[in-house]
This record gives sequence, C-alpha cells and structure tokens, in this order.
Amino acid sequence: MFGRLGAPEIILILVVIILLFGAKKLPDMARSLGKSARILKSEAKAMKDENKSSTTPAGPPHNDEPSQRTIQAAPGDVTSSRPVNEPTDTTKR
Repeated sequence: MFGRLGAPEIILILVVIILLFGAKKLPDMARSLGKSARILKSEAKAMKDENKSSTTPAGPPHNDEPSQRTIQAAPGDVTSSRPVNEPTDTTKR
C-alpha cells in the first residue's frame, strides 16, 4: 500500500521540497552536504589507518614534542583546513 512510489509521487515530493526550501537554497544545501560527506569519509579513513598503524609494533621513535597534523577539508576549500594539536598525557585539559 505505502511501499510503492511511482514517478508522479516522486515528482510531487520534489515539487514540495522546492516550494519549502526555495530554489536558491537547494544548491547550497547540496554543496554543504557533499563537503560533510567528504570530511566524514576522510576522517573515517584516517581512523582506519590509525588503527592499522597502532597494531604494528614497529613505529617512529617517540619524542617529547606533541605532534601536529592538519585536517583537510574538500579540495579548494582552504577556509576549513586547520592545524590540530593532538592531546597527550602532559596536556592540561
């Protein structure tokens, strides 16, 4: 009964969405959704790589200075890139 959506129903839903949000805001919403998806994908990949490197016994020698890495956003979006200090045991929270 409710599980079958045909072409007329999908068109009606799209028209209602355009009327609710306006045609000017839809491209901006799609762009920000794409950026969010790319950031989420890169963070998930970084976490997976971090887990793989933490399971291997050999690694770089440890030093006393905290490491710094940069979180990269979408290509061409230089305003979202920022350096991040990794928390250590000696860092005051």
